[in-house]
Amino acid sequence: MDWMERFTTSQTVGEIVTLFPKAADLFKANRIDFCCGGNVSVKEAAEKRNLSADELIAAIQEIYDKHAGSGNEKNWNEASYTEIVNHIQETYHAFLREELPNLSPYVTKVMRVHGENHPHLVEVHEMFNRLKAELLEHTEKEDAEQFPAIRAYDLNPTAENLATATKELTDLETEHASVGDILHRLREITNDYTLPEGACRTFQLVYRRLENFENDTFQHIHLENNILFKRLLEEAV
Repeated sequence: MDWMERFTTSQTVGEIVTLFPKAADLFKANRIDFCCGGNVSVKEAAEKRNLSADELIAAIQEIYDKHAGSGNEKNWNEASYTEIVNHIQETYHAFLREELPNLSPYVTKVMRVHGENHPHLVEVHEMFNRLKAELLEHTEKEDAEQFPAIRAYDLNPTAENLATATKELTDLETEHASVGDILHRLREITNDYTLPEGACRTFQLVYRRLENFENDTFQHIHLENNILFKRLLEEAV
């Protein structure tokens, strides 16, 4: 398909990342939210960042041309609900349940050792612990209630099962937005994870792992909001 038919400035950011996941890297580099804020058009998102929407689309075209036909990108729009849910749990939920408790003592240590000279680390510590609490509670709810309901609908697609499968999706999206706000605040107060001169190895580790966690979480929320939940809610209309 010709790229101009595939990508336009009127498409939403989330739609483009759904069609071509590699575009997420470009949006992230330009500080454009493709998960929680993925429902705005590329034109609107670009205007908010004082960027050219046409140049963004042209850049996406260039990346697409390089990767088209590689066969490495999974098209989640064609996957079953059960396959998507299994992937989310095995990839993203498993990662955050391991990473958040493991990273926590390092975040605390950096605050205690360097907080006097770098006061923003107190807020980093506070924001991280909010993130940890919200995400662990959120994923537990998904795993215990919503995802089993989605699997049940996939297995037996009745109107009653669809109603159960979509019942809490709006609330889950609101929780995603809260997580997104925390991640945006962490990036803001760390100046895009820019390390101060002479930062120790633990300081470096914390920033590197927080930024990696941000990237993983944005991909996680995008898959839920813009693909899984969107498809289910469209069926429920």
